[in-house]
Amino acid sequence: MSNGNIVVGEVIGTALLILLGAGVCAAVTLNFSKAKGAGWVVITFGWGFAVLAGAYTAAPLSGGHLNPAVTLGLAVDTGVWSDVTWYILGQMTGAFLGAVLTWLVYYAQFRANADAAHARPTLGIFATGPEIRHPVANLVTEIIATVALVLPVLAFARNDGIGVGQVTGQAAGVYGSGISILLVSLLVVGIGMSLGGPTGYAINPARDLGPRIAHALLPIPNKGTSDWGYAWVPVAGPVVGGLLAGLVFNAAF
Repeated sequence: MSNGNIVVGEVIGTALLILLGAGVCAAVTLNFSKAKGAGWVVITFGWGFAVLAGAYTAAPLSGGHLNPAVTLGLAVDTGVWSDVTWYILGQMTGAFLGAVLTWLVYYAQFRANADAAHARPTLGIFATGPEIRHPVANLVTEIIATVALVLPVLAFARNDGIGVGQVTGQAAGVYGSGISILLVSLLVVGIGMSLGGPTGYAINPARDLGPRIAHALLPIPNKGTSDWGYAWVPVAGPVVGGLLAGLVFNAAF
């Protein structure tokens, strides 16, 4: 696949991922939303469906990584690093665009939320944050949760029993089989339910950083801080987790 296809596929796929993922967070969070207060289970399934839509859409062009941690894990496993920059460029751009689209969809709710007597914080719609701020613990959580994502993703690509043939290069992982994308989506739901409580399970540097930048730049009324002091955790944790998953998979399989 060409560098252009990689960038275009990852931009479109990651934009869909964030539009639907941040969208479910906005739906549950904002005042005057029909889904306000729907809860954590709705959020976790919303993010799973977001992965499903984004990965299926991007797969024919780029393999549908949508996540620098997945891209890095695949690069460690396969030894193919030449396309990593293009993947991450597309993912970051798509994540930012998806956040902007979410803001446009909920534009009236963002304005009404700021004017309401019980205005809700908006950063959590775009980016993650810890329930207990403990940088080391938060980092460990993100590393473990990302390994729990990337290691199965790598295994799905090698498991003929689920209908996934041997796929090589950067297209390995979530590309090559419809069922593998479905399994990754369900995996994301499970990670959210089981491991998402402490930090909100970023497990994806682009998913957190791109929308956080959008939150900082968009004219959202009464939006508060973008919490840049914490922003390194949901970037560093998934990067380390993705690399570790690649090393473990390469050694064990």
